[in-house]
Amino acid sequence: MSASAMQINPAAPQEPHKKKTMLKVFLEQVAAQPNGTAARIKQNGVYQGLTWDYLARRAKDVSLGLISLGVQPGERVCILGSTRIEWIIADLGVLGSAAITVPIYQSNPAPDCEYIVNNCGAVAIFVEDKKQLQKIKDSKAPGLKHIIVWDAEGVTGGNIVSLQDLEQKGKDYGAQNAGAYEKRTEALTPETPLTIIYTSGTTGNPKGAVLSHANMVYEAQALHDTGIIGKDDDQLLFLPMAHVFAKILECGWFRVGHVMSFAEHIDKLVANMAEVRPTTMAAVPRVYEKMYARVVAKGTEAGGVKAKLFKWALGLSEQVADLERAGKSPGGGLALQWGLAQKLVFKKIRGNLAALFGGRMKVFVSGGAPLSPKIAMFFKHANMTILEGFGMTETSAGSTINRPHLNKIGTVGSPLPGTEVKIAQDGEILIKGPGVMQGYYGNPEATKEAIIDGWMHTGDIGVLDADGYLKITDRKKDLIITAGGKNVAPQNIENTLKTFPLISQIVVLGDKQKYLAALITLNPDNVKKFAEDNGVGTTDLKALASDAKVNAELQKAIDEFNATQASYQTIKKFKVLENDFSQETGELTPTLKVKRKAVAEKYKSHVDALFKD
Repeated sequence: MSASAMQINPAAPQEPHKKKTMLKVFLEQVAAQPNGTAARIKQNGVYQGLTWDYLARRAKDVSLGLISLGVQPGERVCILGSTRIEWIIADLGVLGSAAITVPIYQSNPAPDCEYIVNNCGAVAIFVEDKKQLQKIKDSKAPGLKHIIVWDAEGVTGGNIVSLQDLEQKGKDYGAQNAGAYEKRTEALTPETPLTIIYTSGTTGNPKGAVLSHANMVYEAQALHDTGIIGKDDDQLLFLPMAHVFAKILECGWFRVGHVMSFAEHIDKLVANMAEVRPTTMAAVPRVYEKMYARVVAKGTEAGGVKAKLFKWALGLSEQVADLERAGKSPGGGLALQWGLAQKLVFKKIRGNLAALFGGRMKVFVSGGAPLSPKIAMFFKHANMTILEGFGMTETSAGSTINRPHLNKIGTVGSPLPGTEVKIAQDGEILIKGPGVMQGYYGNPEATKEAIIDGWMHTGDIGVLDADGYLKITDRKKDLIITAGGKNVAPQNIENTLKTFPLISQIVVLGDKQKYLAALITLNPDNVKKFAEDNGVGTTDLKALASDAKVNAELQKAIDEFNATQASYQTIKKFKVLENDFSQETGELTPTLKVKRKAVAEKYKSHVDALFKD
């Protein structure tokens, strides 16, 4: 396929992915620092350390336990649970049995779990607790022979065993079958499938991307080589392990050998940051959007002069950000004002954020969806670095990333060493390299459509700048073509408007229409504060969705946005929905991305009304 631009990263990495398995990488780390702290978990109210040798011993017992149950090399074993140390031990145990890990989001409903279990032909599954076990009991999975439960009190019996019992089975089996573990692990090769990760997908059934040991070892080495995280770092992990982003963090951890601290739950993330005091953390853009909204709400809650001062400083930050992204610096009066704003406002913001994140945070990493440059620049001005990267399940997550020494905000960085990126004539981003999957499990037709001549067709639209840095403009399938023939990238509009305090989510619509319109959900905390400050008389979200003052404030924000856009990219109408989007109500994927088709279908009557004229 011809292309309008190409970037081939000339700095080829070391190539352990051609020689090692991910399990070997892990065991090498264990041998290098057996008594070093590998992980920290909350126990009895405090964070406690676990050594590398501890992880290795438990993982080996799990491997032998699976072998004793009859699990064969290449068979699929699912893991259904939240991000905790048991997930890691189960995963390593599956690898050591030479089986293939198939993660399932803990938030998935029973029918989605059933689909994945049956589609991959799983013979065993690890589940977290009674809640997750019930999903499997409610499913029809005739090929599933064994269920292993982490928190198993009162649920074992039949084909259900506790993780503790499985580990004891492993100990007993190992004592009677010397060399059984080594025999299995030595049979692994770099091309052996390591995991099948199902795409969260915004439409249709998910597809299982088959990722090999070579894929993951390459990604782990590349993460090591970027220097984003070092051996002395402490990373806080909360992302769902069913997401390829978290999988790469796990593999990078095994390669680098730093400490991995496990958050108790995303709702306790802020409290855990203060306890762990991490030096790095990775998250999807939705987390940074919420952080930004929290800072803005805090800065304006006092009202009066303080709120005006904060808004003044925020406006200056945006002006300076525009200059900095263009490679310029503020001068004259703007430079004087910006210096004053930093002393009066941003100095306090920096101090508050440093304390909020524990005081040691060096770098954040963002991936999984586009991050608003406005938010990234705001955090930069607050001395918080966010490095944005790009990849997909089918490319083992990491394909491009910004580096600590050269972070070009508004881009997703340059390709990892050994990865090639090119832009097709229609603007689609194509990727080739050691991270590209082996294919979709049991779906050769879809594989042929996705990978052509070795190039993975990402479905994303983007451009490469003169330095080879990639900028994502939108999803190919999400591009809006108006009735006038204009191409509009809705994500750019949405990411800008989501920085407005009252907006939680926004979906821009207008394909084949004469103008653009939007569905908006409200930020609960900020809109309630607005209602109290402006005498609205109610803080009920459903009532606020139709309140005249709230809608007028939203119209003001949209008017300000429209003033900066070409006419065909302006929002002519909007409708405020009574509830925010969630995975439970069907509008979000497990990675918090909006399902556009689902939203359009669910709120069809509102969409039709927006375009009635």
